[in-house]
Amino acid sequence: MMTIDRFDPEPIYRQVAKVIRDRILSGELQPRDPIPSESSMVADHGVARDTARAAVALLREEGLVITLPQRGSFVADRENWPADKA
Repeated sequence: MMTIDRFDPEPIYRQVAKVIRDRILSGELQPRDPIPSESSMVADHGVARDTARAAVALLREEGLVITLPQRGSFVADRENWPADKA
């Protein structure tokens, strides 16, 4: 697992999103699989909940993740991925 580098100029939420994005694109996380919860991101990466939330929001904006209220966030179906990621 990639560690978060607090000295990297890349914002931390983007680093967390990259870890999850890499897991999705490698096939480790398949469409409709749940992504790690905010709580597990906080525990695994030592980040604030707002940082974890921002990482999920970025993945949602990219079209890789969907969030269902009161259910969590899941890998989007491949046909919904942006063309450069599919």
